[in-house]
Amino acid sequence: MKLKVLIGSGSKIGIFTLPFLVIGLVLNALFPRFFGVGGPPELLKLVSVIILIPGFVVWIWSVVLILVKVPRHELITNGPYALVLHPLYTGVALLVLPWLGILVNSWLGILIGIVLYIGSRIYSPEEEKILAHIFGESWDSYRKNVLLPWL
Repeated sequence: MKLKVLIGSGSKIGIFTLPFLVIGLVLNALFPRFFGVGGPPELLKLVSVIILIPGFVVWIWSVVLILVKVPRHELITNGPYALVLHPLYTGVALLVLPWLGILVNSWLGILIGIVLYIGSRIYSPEEEKILAHIFGESWDSYRKNVLLPWL
């Protein structure tokens, strides 16, 4: 199994996001007060943890499904993939990075999450074309039945 098949659009999304991450981290280190979210307050910490828990579960679950099913050439349609087309990208972008950033007192996680999500929206259609070609009607059926195909 080629690594590129396992990664899908992840490398392109990573390259798209990397400059924002590096520049953001450097700026955050140089000007931490600018990036601070004010502590965060206890309520925001609690909300962050509550959202991070399913975020990490979705992330890990998605990775495990990829590692198990992609080498077998199986279309993944269960677990978090039944909810959204790209739960790995979406979960990390919306459920992990922003809330992890808040926990470490930086809104940089929100910015990087948004950039990652935009990158996934730019590069995922290419991956979807490949999946449609490989899986045909199974892909079409999956796409019609996924709960939040627009996310």
